[in-house]
Amino acid sequence: MKISDILQETNIAEKMSKEKLEEIGSLVVEGYDNDEQSRESWVRDQDTYMDLALQVASKKTFPWEGASNVKYPLIATAAMQFNARAYPTLVPSDGKVVQCRVVGNDPDGQKAARAKRISTHMSYQIMEEMEEWEDDMDRLLLITAILGTCFKKTYYSDKLERNCSKVVLPKDLVVNYWSKTLEDSERLTEVFRMNKRQIKERVLQKTYLDVDLGEPNQTVWDSNAMPKSQKLVSNSVDSTTPYKILEQHCYLDLDEDELAEPYVVTVEYSTKKVLRIAPRFDENGVTVDDSGNITKIEPDTYYTKYEFVPSPDGAFYGLGFGKLLGPINESIDT
Repeated sequence: MKISDILQETNIAEKMSKEKLEEIGSLVVEGYDNDEQSRESWVRDQDTYMDLALQVASKKTFPWEGASNVKYPLIATAAMQFNARAYPTLVPSDGKVVQCRVVGNDPDGQKAARAKRISTHMSYQIMEEMEEWEDDMDRLLLITAILGTCFKKTYYSDKLERNCSKVVLPKDLVVNYWSKTLEDSERLTEVFRMNKRQIKERVLQKTYLDVDLGEPNQTVWDSNAMPKSQKLVSNSVDSTTPYKILEQHCYLDLDEDELAEPYVVTVEYSTKKVLRIAPRFDENGVTVDDSGNITKIEPDTYYTKYEFVPSPDGAFYGLGFGKLLGPINESIDT
C-alpha cells in the first residue's frame, strides 16, 4: 500500500490478508507480554502501595487469630496534601489554565495579542468544552503522588465532535520498564476493557473488523499481582464481562519500503485477532528527499506523562509516596 492510500483508510486492516493480520496480532501480543514482563516487579510494588493508600485490611493470623489490623493513612494523607497544593496552582480559580508566551521581538505587540487570544480560547476549550478535564486533573494529581507516574490521553473524538482528555492509569499504559521517554519508545500499549455491546457498536460503525472473538476470557483479569481492592468477585461470564483489548502504538512496514511507519493496532488479547489498524501520522509528518523517497515519518503523540519524582535507576516510571513512605507506613501499621 502507498502512504497516500494508507492515510485515506479508516481501518487499514480491511485491506489486508488474513495471514498478515494473524502475523501482526501475534507480534502485538508478544510485544505487550515482553513489556509487561520487564515491569513485573514494579507492578507488584504499585499494587502494594495502592492497597496501603486505600487502607485495605486483610485478616491477620499473627500473633493470634483475629488480631487487630489497623491501617494508618500515612500515604493517603501525604497524597491529599500534595493534591491540595498542586491543584489550585495548575487549575487556577480564574480559569486561565493555558498561558502562551511570546518568543522573539514583538515591537508592535501583535504576538502578545495573538498569544492572549490563543490562551483564552484554549482555556475555554479545557474548562468548558472538555467536561472531563477538571475532574480528571484532580484524580491525576492524587494518583501521581501515590504511584509516582500517571498519564493523560488527549485526542479528538468524532463521536463527541470535540477534543477529549482522560486519565490513563500507569498499570493500563504498558511501556518497557527501561524506556527513556514516551517519544523514544518503540512500542507502548494501552489496555482497555470492552464488552460485547461496545465492540459491536464499533463493528457497526466500521471502526473494528467483524471477527469472531468467542466468549470473554475472564482469567486474563485474574492475577496474583492484582491488588486486593481490585480482586474480581465472580468468575461468571455474562454480556457485561469485558474482553481484554490492546491498543498498541508501534511501527510496521505496511508500504514495504523498508522504513516502518507509526500505527495504532487494536488487538483482542486472548485470540490475538486484529480489530483495527490506523495510521499514527499525517501527511505533514512525512519527510521526503529530492527523489521522492520517504526519509522520516513523525508520529502523532496522544499521551502526556506526569511524574512525581524521577526514578534514580533511570527507569521509565517515577517514584511516588508509595515508594517513599510505603516501608514507614507498613512499620506504623505493624
